[in-house]
Amino acid sequence: MDLNLKNKFIQKWEKYFPDAEYPLVFYYTDDKSRGTPIESNEKWHCLIGDLNRVRNGRNAIFESATIGCSGARENLGYPVEERLDFEYFLSCGRAGEIEGIRHKKNPELVRKMQAARPAFKAPDKYIVFKRWDNLDRDDHPVSAIFFAAPDTLAGLFSLANFDEVDLQAVITPSCAGCASIVAYPYLEYQSTHPRSVIGMFDISARPYVDPCHLTFSVSLTKLVVMIDNMDESFLITDRWEKIAGRMRRNRIE
Repeated sequence: MDLNLKNKFIQKWEKYFPDAEYPLVFYYTDDKSRGTPIESNEKWHCLIGDLNRVRNGRNAIFESATIGCSGARENLGYPVEERLDFEYFLSCGRAGEIEGIRHKKNPELVRKMQAARPAFKAPDKYIVFKRWDNLDRDDHPVSAIFFAAPDTLAGLFSLANFDEVDLQAVITPSCAGCASIVAYPYLEYQSTHPRSVIGMFDISARPYVDPCHLTFSVSLTKLVVMIDNMDESFLITDRWEKIAGRMRRNRIE
């Protein structure tokens, strides 16, 4: 990680987004020393809940065996066994056998969605999550994840569109919470013109985040451009200062 870039972002972030929390980053590696495994006594545990410890400053590393949800393993690019009856679990269930969570109207929709969803293979054994201010020279982040209240989200959205003609430069795919912060951002990172991703609309993941937060994920290549654009964008106007002042007054703990 370029530490000049790290510090440049911190200086500008604190100037224009007062009291907003630092983003997380993720990257894949075969170096197990880059973080600390997150342990849980629960057989099933949500990755989004695990990441709350990273938001509080812990450097975390996961491998397939330590990800407590088969859906998250798949969305982070790790192999999973065939999830039998998943189409019933995600939709209306099956009487006396499976209780459906009713995210989709019927099993057929789930099957079509699964066939159409993009997939990728994790390039290395481990995935590391760190908070931005904890980055060091040996980190190589591919994407940043902002847990953002509406004013912060509006600023990030507008900044991502500042130098874009494309009306879809920021996308909101229908997907799990973990897919919106890892799978889709990673696929965008690999594209020639990466788009940013707004997410965390997944109602199964929402209990693990602040009620007024969504996520905004952006590739590091795009974030570098956004940082460079800050000082000539709407962020220097009186209109943004009114919002920044509100952010100072209404800090979300």
